[in-house]
Amino acid sequence: MDYHKDRFQDFSLFVYREEKLLALLPANFNDTIIYSHQGLSFGGMLLANNTTFEEAKNCFKTILSFLETKKIETLQLKLLPKIYQLLPSDEIDYLLFKVEAKNTRRDITSVIENSNKLPITSSNRKRGIKKAIKNNLMIKEEDNFEGFWNEILIPNLQEAHKTKPVHALAEITLLKSKFQNNIKQFNVYYEANLLAGITIFESETVAHIQYISANNEGKRLGSLDFLVNFLINEKYADKKYFDFGISNENQGKQINKGLVNWKESFGARSVVHDFYEIETKNHQLLNNLYL
Repeated sequence: MDYHKDRFQDFSLFVYREEKLLALLPANFNDTIIYSHQGLSFGGMLLANNTTFEEAKNCFKTILSFLETKKIETLQLKLLPKIYQLLPSDEIDYLLFKVEAKNTRRDITSVIENSNKLPITSSNRKRGIKKAIKNNLMIKEEDNFEGFWNEILIPNLQEAHKTKPVHALAEITLLKSKFQNNIKQFNVYYEANLLAGITIFESETVAHIQYISANNEGKRLGSLDFLVNFLINEKYADKKYFDFGISNENQGKQINKGLVNWKESFGARSVVHDFYEIETKNHQLLNNLYL
């Protein structure tokens, strides 16, 4: 998270028992509030695979108690969507209930489970894929992000939303150098012309679309239908989940209907991504947890 150090005041927490690391909370600090790190797409308290419920409870209580001693009144916690978990791990969900945490936001991310994949039935998707094949579009996996960022992504975001990518070109290039096997760039070409691209963030269980964009010619020739179909049914066919990302706006309270419909037309269905507000003093509510 070094590339975010000029934007966020890091306050990540590690919980140990003697020399054993039990839990990690990536976080940043602002005024009297700790945020589950705002520079990360996902967050939550990360637990080791062999962590028991009792250890998870003690780690969570220790974090809240520590924050209270630091005069920090509130922890804003975003949970890791369950598709990213390697094992069943709802301990924190239960403990949030016990400390009377407030659910402040809920996004939906559109996901395909490859072991129970729905077929593409949309005539628009099928037409786009056929058009791309007919025009001999070509997909390339590339290590260089410059073309996609400068020719496609940045201009499109500026025109449509007056924004920039969360990651600058230098930042995504730095991340790729550190996580060679987890960040992939796929571009679509017509002859030598770049039409579209998708940036994938890959974890052990999930291939997640971080960025997706096409120019006008790419849209006309079905480049994204072609590329998404390739990623789902060929490149990541053996990955447990394919995640299109969220379709929410206005702090989760509204959904971009056209965007979620497009994702669902590939067979994706919704998984929630929850955000909670916790009063740190409520760690006391965990004192009498057991019968």
